[in-house]
Amino acid sequence: MDKKLRSSLQASPESFLSAATKQGLRSAKASLKSIIHAITPSSPLSSSLPPALGNSISHSIASFRNVRDSGKSPSSPPTKRRRRSSRHAKNRDEEVKENNESGVLRDLQVLSHISFLCVSHPKNAFSPEDLLPAVQELHDNLILFESDSVLLSEIANLCEEWWKDGLEGRETLISQSLPFLLSKSLALKKKVDVHRVYMLREAFALFDFEDESIEDLKLLMIRCVIAPLYLKTEDGRKFVAYMFGLSRQLVKEALAMIRSQIPYGRKSMLEIYGDIVFQAWKHVEGESRNEIENGFLQGLIEGAIHASSGALAASIRRVLGGFINQRITNGVEKLLFRLTEPVIFRSLQVANPNVRLNSLHLLLDTFPLEDPDATKETKDTIFDKQFFLLERLFTDDCPEIRVVAVEGSCRILHLFWEIISSSTITKMITKIFDDMSHDNCNEVRLSTLNGIMYLLGNPQSHEILKVLLPRLGHLILDPALSVKVAVADLLLLLRDIRTFQFHKVVGLDILLSTLANDPPPVAQKITQLLIPSYFPAKVTPEEACKRCVTLIKRSPKAGARFCEFALSEGASMTSLLELVKVFISLVLSRNKLQEDQIESLLVAAAYLCNNLVTEPFYKTALEELFSGGKLKCLFAVAATGPSQSSVVNIISSISPDAAAEFVDECMALVKDCSGLSEDTERQEKVRSVHKLMLSCDWFDVLTRLLQKAAYECHIKFGTEMPKQCVPSMKRKKTKSSFKVSTKEKHVSGKKLPNVSTSIFEEVYSNAIGVAWQIIDLLKSEDTRIALFRSKTLEPAFFALKVISEASIVYCMYYEHMDTTPILAYSSLALHLTIQNSCLIGAKDKGFQFSRLSSWEQTALEQTMNHLLNCIEKLFQARDGGKSAKQTTKCKKNHKKVANSCQQKHREPQTDPSSTNDGAHTILSIMIHHWVSPAFKVLIPIFAPFELQEPLFPNKKEYQM
Repeated sequence: MDKKLRSSLQASPESFLSAATKQGLRSAKASLKSIIHAITPSSPLSSSLPPALGNSISHSIASFRNVRDSGKSPSSPPTKRRRRSSRHAKNRDEEVKENNESGVLRDLQVLSHISFLCVSHPKNAFSPEDLLPAVQELHDNLILFESDSVLLSEIANLCEEWWKDGLEGRETLISQSLPFLLSKSLALKKKVDVHRVYMLREAFALFDFEDESIEDLKLLMIRCVIAPLYLKTEDGRKFVAYMFGLSRQLVKEALAMIRSQIPYGRKSMLEIYGDIVFQAWKHVEGESRNEIENGFLQGLIEGAIHASSGALAASIRRVLGGFINQRITNGVEKLLFRLTEPVIFRSLQVANPNVRLNSLHLLLDTFPLEDPDATKETKDTIFDKQFFLLERLFTDDCPEIRVVAVEGSCRILHLFWEIISSSTITKMITKIFDDMSHDNCNEVRLSTLNGIMYLLGNPQSHEILKVLLPRLGHLILDPALSVKVAVADLLLLLRDIRTFQFHKVVGLDILLSTLANDPPPVAQKITQLLIPSYFPAKVTPEEACKRCVTLIKRSPKAGARFCEFALSEGASMTSLLELVKVFISLVLSRNKLQEDQIESLLVAAAYLCNNLVTEPFYKTALEELFSGGKLKCLFAVAATGPSQSSVVNIISSISPDAAAEFVDECMALVKDCSGLSEDTERQEKVRSVHKLMLSCDWFDVLTRLLQKAAYECHIKFGTEMPKQCVPSMKRKKTKSSFKVSTKEKHVSGKKLPNVSTSIFEEVYSNAIGVAWQIIDLLKSEDTRIALFRSKTLEPAFFALKVISEASIVYCMYYEHMDTTPILAYSSLALHLTIQNSCLIGAKDKGFQFSRLSSWEQTALEQTMNHLLNCIEKLFQARDGGKSAKQTTKCKKNHKKVANSCQQKHREPQTDPSSTNDGAHTILSIMIHHWVSPAFKVLIPIFAPFELQEPLFPNKKEYQM
């Protein structure tokens, strides 16, 4: 192929061009480059090839026009219906035409590439004057070849090369090529195309942008303002900035486009716009600069002050940041002062708080506002005025303004400490420490701490802050958690600055008290603060353990909390294992230890064990440590509730398999249920046993307590007792006693059965404690699953049913009747129903689960009906003088009873022992503590499943 082309070139340029076009661009491209670049300036081809190339291009373009125009002859409406064969003939004609067009376009591709090789010849062998006619003809007909992207790219490359080489007549080769390259960069979104446009930027200055014919090019250029690729690339941003110097009208349209993007633009995009406008401002002059300054920037400053929302104001300020961040550039400082000073000081004192807040943000961004050409006295006056207004805003009525004023003032002091007078610094800092730290708004107090932490970044402020920082010590006791966390952060920052001592800001005793009593976010940070002192990594493990023991002896509760977070704050597991050994040794030795110290040592050991068991090696070490009956000894030593709970937690985390040895000790904690629902300390103790209890299936202990209480309710009130809740060992003995007469089932004016009240109260009080435990077990997913797996769950549920009925029906006769069993009963039914619904939905998706019993599937429905029937009984007993006959008649009509209940519930009561008071209490418990939470839980549970029937089909029946 290469030889054929070379031989044709020796024959004549026309033969060479003909041979090249026959081979096509793809196959001949490499050969053409070597052949053309081998031509020397002295060769005859350097003068004969360009004219031949021009003739071939002209001929090809003329042929393309003829082929294209051959199908455009006007056609008259046919007088007869065309036959199928004529339509086929037409299709064949179109195919011939398309083939001819493609052939001509392929020829032009080769000719355009040869022209490009001639222009880019390394030795400039060809005269530009000879090549210009051919190149110009290709450029002028560029729009004709829109269907051939390869040809368009070749012509554009040719024109681009001509321009970059600065050849004569280059201004005639841009009117078609530049719009094509610009459109291509926007369509294909390639960085290389953006770079090509930027390299040709000077060519855009040759266009007359006032001419209407340039409108399409202007639209393409305006699109570059919002094109992501142009904003992300440096060449794209430079090109957009260069656009601003081409025409004032183009500047207006580009600025309007930027202004329209401000409300919706991302932070990075807005900052890019600010930089683009600044770069444009630096390079433009005359009307374009005036448009940027007095039109765009002035409007932004006014918009930043009067923006309707803080987000919009912040977005505007980001665009202004392009100038504010470049204020050291000559002319920027004076420009900002000229545009901002007339409006900002007035706006800081208006009645509208939003305007004051926006103006404050703008002042802080532009601080210090000054005219570089003004005298020193004028500058000082403007400077003092800004500080006066800032200090005035410390007492603004709007808390948000006070927050920004405090943080902004600290930022100003940090950045401009050297140029601010000492009197002004002292006045502002004293105001912040003495007044703003006692502000009644949490956010203002928090901003004080944040501002001081930022100010500490300037070493020149340390001398005065060392004196004033103790005035912030009271904030460690602040009621707001965020303020306490900020104080802890401040202390951590002071710990790392040599010239400060954090314990002089907040005393050690207060820190330990806070560590002992505050929530985890604060306690964890205080642990981080104290760990270099009380458990340092740079000393031996023995010394570190000794220091930690000293901490526990000084403040037992604080020492225990310290151990809770020691691992998360960097203490090594090896050292913590040694610390556990030391704690257990001290507890077992009882060497001059007080009860609270023993308690804290056990609590701390439980925290450490819970952290260490996550690693198998340390879990094995702990199992060895507690072997040989040490856990039994710890139980014997533990005298308080928290210490007993800690021992149980150690057993649960280290060796739950050995829990059988501690049945008596654990069950003693669980069975002591009297008054449990109101005793917080005992509740924590019981919770520690629950995990161990459920893992060993000891739930039958609680079930027996419920069964005993249910049996007492049956004996005392004649409440019907289902067979499921009867203890198996008593079922045969008490079988005949289950049948209770109708008269005994309802409360009338007759005297209640005379059963030992003290025994019943004790058993019922235990049932309340068990009910509280069931509610607590249902709150956690792990304990709830373990509870559902218990074999004694069914008798416990039906025992709660009996106790709940007695609690509702007889609530007005006994003061010790409680709502906790009712809540446990209804909550258990609710969670059983939720579990059933989840299993059904999972089964529909292909999962297999064990089948639920019938009582579990209908627990919610049965519970609803049962509780409503109990309330009916309560309402039926409202009049002690009514006969059993009237009661039976009333029971037959549920709707009349419900209406009567509603009517009586609305009537004012003067008798404190009225039946309706008890009914109102029960209804309130059901609605506020069960029905509403039920819907909150059920809605997300049932959402993924399509219910075939409504959740509560008979809604009217349950309206009270």
